[in-house]
Amino acid sequence: MRLFDVDGPLMSALAKLADIIFCNMMFVIFSLPVFTAGASLAALYSVMQSLVAGREDDNIFKQFWLAFKQNFKQGTLLWLICLAIIAFLAAYYFIIGALQGSMARAYSITFYVLVLVFMFGFQYFFPLQARYDNKVKYTLKNGWLLSIAALPWTVLSLGVIAIAVWISFYTQSSSSFAIYFWAFGGFGIVAYINSFFFKKAFQKITPEMEKELSSAPEEAIFIDEAHRKDEILIQESTFSNPNWNRADYDPYEEEHRFEEKRKRKKRR
Repeated sequence: MRLFDVDGPLMSALAKLADIIFCNMMFVIFSLPVFTAGASLAALYSVMQSLVAGREDDNIFKQFWLAFKQNFKQGTLLWLICLAIIAFLAAYYFIIGALQGSMARAYSITFYVLVLVFMFGFQYFFPLQARYDNKVKYTLKNGWLLSIAALPWTVLSLGVIAIAVWISFYTQSSSSFAIYFWAFGGFGIVAYINSFFFKKAFQKITPEMEKELSSAPEEAIFIDEAHRKDEILIQESTFSNPNWNRADYDPYEEEHRFEEKRKRKKRR
């Protein structure tokens, strides 16, 4: 296969880059009302996860729009909760600024710990929302649980964001570069790279089924027994099936197929 063939690696990479840039621009536009940023972020991760899995639609705009509509209610609620936490942290920071001496240093430590804890969970909220059907409170709990259970991938994903911020703000003398970088590709590139890490992190969701079907079980998300709580760990996969539209997906049918396949292997 030649490098410049239509189906060659170079053209495929350029086509994928074009999809990432296009999705990034849609994310920015759909986030302009601010309160819709959560649904837009979930839609971005939905498409990026599809790109990583090689299941992207030929019509990227349609795929983004459908994911945006499907995640609008819960994605917006997640985003509003995150905004409330950010507002609390900002107020806490300004209160600390008014303090002096050892008390200011002590409260500064607690501030950075709280920011780190928030960022750990925030990394997974919208990828989980994009990938699984679940109630918002369970998505929040599972986001923080998964951030610890998959700690190396959590650290790597935060590292990607830190590098992107450093490149856009600290390597250029002009702030205009940062505006162009994030407006025309930054969010999409970060989400695409991190989707590889999140794919690994999601293997904490019963690895066997993740490898066979890329689907979550009906219950008991984490294989770590310390985390098996039914009220927290109930999710159904929406991304995993090739026909992953939530209206058409039947997780119980997928689980039945997996069990039948495992039984056939045992008979051999």
